[in-house]
Amino acid sequence: MDSAVNVPRWTPSPSPSRSLLKEPETKANVVPSKREAGVDDLELPSIISEEDGKRTTVDNTFPFSPGTTTGPDPPPYSGTYEALSMMTEMEPLGTLLKGGKNYDGGGLTSKGNSNGLLMTWIDLWVTVPDGKNGGQPILHGLTGYAQPGEVLAIMGPSGSGKTTLLDALAGRLSSNTQQTGEILINGRKETLAFGTSAYVTQDDTLMTTLTVREAVYYSAQLQLPDFMSTSEKKERAEITIREMGLQGSADTRIGGWGMKGISGGQKRRVSICIEILTQPKLLFLDEPTSGLDSAASYHVMNHIVKLARQEGRTIVASIHQPSSEVFELFHNLCLLSSGRTVYFGPVSMAEQFFSSNGFPCAPLRNPSDHYLRTINADFDMDIEQGNGGSTEEAINVLVKSYKSSEIFLQVRQRVASICEQKGGILEKKGSQASFITQCLVLTRRSFVNMYRDLGYYWLRLAIYIALCLCVGTIFYDIGLTFGSIQARGSMLMFVAAFLTFMAIGGFPSFVEDMKIFGRERLNGHYGVGAFVVGNTLSSIPYLLMISIIPGAMAYYLVGLQKSLEHFVCFALLLFVCMMLVESLMMIVASIVPDFLMGIITGAGIQGVMMLNGGFFRLPDDLPKPFWRYPMYYIAFHKYANQGFYKNEFQGLTFPNNLAGGPPTITGEEILKNTWQVEMGYSKWIDIAILLGMVILYRLMFLGIIKLVEKVKPIIRAAFAVAPRQSKHV
Repeated sequence: MDSAVNVPRWTPSPSPSRSLLKEPETKANVVPSKREAGVDDLELPSIISEEDGKRTTVDNTFPFSPGTTTGPDPPPYSGTYEALSMMTEMEPLGTLLKGGKNYDGGGLTSKGNSNGLLMTWIDLWVTVPDGKNGGQPILHGLTGYAQPGEVLAIMGPSGSGKTTLLDALAGRLSSNTQQTGEILINGRKETLAFGTSAYVTQDDTLMTTLTVREAVYYSAQLQLPDFMSTSEKKERAEITIREMGLQGSADTRIGGWGMKGISGGQKRRVSICIEILTQPKLLFLDEPTSGLDSAASYHVMNHIVKLARQEGRTIVASIHQPSSEVFELFHNLCLLSSGRTVYFGPVSMAEQFFSSNGFPCAPLRNPSDHYLRTINADFDMDIEQGNGGSTEEAINVLVKSYKSSEIFLQVRQRVASICEQKGGILEKKGSQASFITQCLVLTRRSFVNMYRDLGYYWLRLAIYIALCLCVGTIFYDIGLTFGSIQARGSMLMFVAAFLTFMAIGGFPSFVEDMKIFGRERLNGHYGVGAFVVGNTLSSIPYLLMISIIPGAMAYYLVGLQKSLEHFVCFALLLFVCMMLVESLMMIVASIVPDFLMGIITGAGIQGVMMLNGGFFRLPDDLPKPFWRYPMYYIAFHKYANQGFYKNEFQGLTFPNNLAGGPPTITGEEILKNTWQVEMGYSKWIDIAILLGMVILYRLMFLGIIKLVEKVKPIIRAAFAVAPRQSKHV
């Protein structure tokens, strides 16, 4: 065959679900098509029905044309076509789709909503560092667009670059990637300001203890500006809930482990509700139907399509394997394989594109399943288990054909037209709520979450009560004997070390809060400062409760000093130590987000601090180069132990059983000689130092989060490499 491109042939094996309807192609049964001058003859197959013997000939003027005569549907892979076949003379796609009338609904010639947002990307490359070759491309020079009132579906096998493309368009690429090419908004280089775009992640990261209405309303208070009244924010939340069809479950808790709640599809709609409160013109969705059954997937996507159609929003969604009903909802399709564009255009034209290149979709088969199966090279198996060519060769055929097609030409023309038109300048939708409002809302929301989540503080309260009962009964009525000196020190050390150590039990719940914070932070709902303030203020009542109730049980069962001042100091020291441990775990969470690794890391850090606290090894006996200076002064157990010791021993007198000594010994002498406590400052200074460490640790958490955000662009620039030429077509 005289051809500009060598295209492999596929000889499919008979399928149990479909019969093979034609013999392998030869020169005898190929009909040449019309061609332009200078273009080689094109070979189009003729299809012979085994059932009625009718001969149907594919329209030889346009490979995508639906102009076939009556007869059975074509076989799975009816033959080979040259990539340049797409360059034949043809009518505009809109005319072909609508029988000669200019089609403006989802076609390539649609101008979209003039008041909406048009996004284009031109020659978009994304690469990751490769030590040997400089850079490994993930996306290979993609070009496309998304327009108002439509849903663009990004599809492809696992690892094809769907999420990478979505992240690149949304400006969310990780720091170790390099992006080249242009991404334009209304033909201009614009920054997506708060309120103009939203991103719904694949995972539904929600507070499981809140109801649907509470989750949406709290988010409305965080995102909507202060000049909107409370009633207006509530109305916006209610409208959004109704838009997504959630009014029937508005007062149902979202639910999680150990708590029954709403369904997976409803959770996905809640996530979408939260992100569309600001009525963004551009909406990104990463796998919106992941983990949902076909019915739930359809309802979710149907609501999304309504948002696009009724409000003129531009929606871009990556989706893995939609059902046929869901697939029919999309307007345009971007089909990727190994980061290359296999097809970009109207969904209604995709089947003709595949059919005209020798890969028609079988009757009654889901088109999306067929497309993904055809371009999935993970297993590198011959299509339909045939012996003519590999999946990779099939992908190359489709990629070549698309690049040479009229569809690709019209995509480029559409992109150029958008860029030339220079649509309206992107208007900012205003700012979020003020910092004070955000702090108050986050405090209230976090307080409610902590109250309803048994694992956050209530379980810890029960454990603290049990431990303090054990301490109180073991050291019951300790008295003022000489032996009580060591017993008092041991009991106070246990409180300062092990009771505060138990504060790491809330780390898993805090990690869940961090996930919610990460999602809301990336979408610009609030800043890290408001999160730190809200988390701190909401935890204070619970930590005070844990300090006072179990602390009082242990304190008075043991028989420590009975004055109110001494008990207040004891409870305050316990409270500050627990808050300090929680602050330490916040730092750990910012570095080690996995809760299991975080608990191990936090436990290890506290174990080292315990050894330097002045009980297991007295301060004067610590090796000076490292453990005494500076570790002894860095460990918060030093100030906790000394504060507890000063609070208890000062003012007491004990009998002295040591031979040759005075009959009694004072608490001050014990502090100085036995425990080697620094007596130059009072116990209240120890509390102040611990409070200062709490503030320092929380500021360190804030600084680490900020630093990571600042360093990401620097790391990305450091890893920047020019995209190397792909080995693919």
